[in-house]
Amino acid sequence: MKDMGMTDKQFSGYLRMLIDRLEDVHKETDEKVKNQKLEKIISDLQKTIED
Repeated sequence: MKDMGMTDKQFSGYLRMLIDRLEDVHKETDEKVKNQKLEKIISDLQKTIED
């Protein structure tokens, strides 16, 4: 099956979403919650590159 790539607009949207999530983590004051959020982002990124 042929892989489908992202358009520039889709990629920009993906990056905006990622930046938003990282800004949310940056504002978090509870270290435990901050680490959980970072682990979730890392996990999601890892899944993205494995697909």
